[in-house]
Amino acid sequence: MDYSETNRLSRLTAILIQLQTKRIVTASELARKFNISKRTIYRDIKALEQSGVPVLTEEGKGYTLMDGYKIPPVMFTEKQANALILAEQLVLNSKDSSFVKDYSEAIDKIKSILKYTTKDKANILLERTRYDENRNRERNSNNLSDLQNALTNYNLVKIEYINKENSSSIRIIEPFAILNSENWYLVAFCRLRNEFRFFRPDRIQKIEILTENFEPHNMTLQEYFDKYQ
Repeated sequence: MDYSETNRLSRLTAILIQLQTKRIVTASELARKFNISKRTIYRDIKALEQSGVPVLTEEGKGYTLMDGYKIPPVMFTEKQANALILAEQLVLNSKDSSFVKDYSEAIDKIKSILKYTTKDKANILLERTRYDENRNRERNSNNLSDLQNALTNYNLVKIEYINKENSSSIRIIEPFAILNSENWYLVAFCRLRNEFRFFRPDRIQKIEILTENFEPHNMTLQEYFDKYQ
């Protein structure tokens, strides 16, 4: 999820809150509030309608929600909560301080309704994820979600990995942290090399999350850098 997608998701949520708190909201009012064009508001309202939100248009007045409509209680799976934590790291690199503040407050509210076990795991991931602005979008991977889940559940991971010399090997690893600087990197303890190593997720050819657990590495990400870097 890039910044523009995260920004729109946050705005759609904010528009829905406006619709819930006021009987009538005009496109002009929403456009001024979010500093965007009315054309963008029209698209956002359509997106809400397509997602099942009963937005009604009162000609010459504005938008309103169908009487009696309430947002149902929000429940997140563990992977969905992890995705929100990752999105927060992307947003925190925004140069717009007000957006960072609003999104961080929204994430705190989301965390407050998570089940205790999911909340604890989300906090682990928050402490073990670091993101720097990524200008290179050419390389990608499709295994970050699984790696996040293995990290917070202390599951061993079996991977087929190709290194920078294009040599392939099978590794059993203990995921510890996820970083981003131009590319995504996984910090993990490699049982083959018997030491912590950096792995590029886009170089992982095959991945298997094992049922076997490993003993947690009881140190923070900063303590890891102080000790090993």
